[in-house]
Amino acid sequence: MIKSLRNLFRKPEKDRRIARVPEGERWYVIGDIHGRLDLLEALQAAIEEDDAQAGAADTTVVFLGDLVDRGPDSAGVIKLARKWGKKRKVRYLAGNHEEMFLDSFTDKETLRHFLRHGGRETVLSYGVKKKEYNRMQLEEVQKVMQKAVPAKDREFLESFEEIIVVGDYVLAHAGINPKRAVDDQKRKDLLWIRDRFLSHAEPLSHVVVHGHTIFEEVEDNGNRIGVDTGAFRTGRLTALVLEGDQRRTIQATQAEDGSITAS
Repeated sequence: MIKSLRNLFRKPEKDRRIARVPEGERWYVIGDIHGRLDLLEALQAAIEEDDAQAGAADTTVVFLGDLVDRGPDSAGVIKLARKWGKKRKVRYLAGNHEEMFLDSFTDKETLRHFLRHGGRETVLSYGVKKKEYNRMQLEEVQKVMQKAVPAKDREFLESFEEIIVVGDYVLAHAGINPKRAVDDQKRKDLLWIRDRFLSHAEPLSHVVVHGHTIFEEVEDNGNRIGVDTGAFRTGRLTALVLEGDQRRTIQATQAEDGSITAS
């Protein structure tokens, strides 16, 4: 059962930087999904309902990256994300797990690393049987991946952007290098950075909305907003809604009985 409610998300005015997106625009920024198709389906329905109720706007949905790995249905997440983009304006940012997945088709060492960090679940989501997978050597897994994963999925993931600038916000999977200008960022930092970015307490040129690092709740530190609420681990998938100078969240949550609601 899906219920669509609106949760206001604000810091005290004395601590909060007033950042805005362009007038007339509404942005739904979705955190790391990691193969949780069930949560994404609920969140998608809630976003569509919210957008219909919120009034006319130039609406964009953004995936912050890490659609794949760890959760049970990466293949299904990729399919839904691609199809959604045919129905409305959707933009996709590359995450480090998409990078590992794509590099694994040709690089065995990357494949080894990928499989240890949730890639096994991605391979299985493409119809590979668990018993067969468990008997495979690394080279065999790579060959099976090359056959099982459709070319259209690989091409879709390869098309993902690295960074999006909208008004006073920057959207990036992992964050940015605080010592570099927004237009001078390196792909490695945008997809992989952690401590140097998270520990930076000084103001940045833009408020950075990012995933990559799991927080119990959405974390707004003034200069950055982390929206990865650990879907594969916690059963909570979050979208940050940006409109004018307002921020709010929509979250799909799995209860102890397995039911999923979005509010």
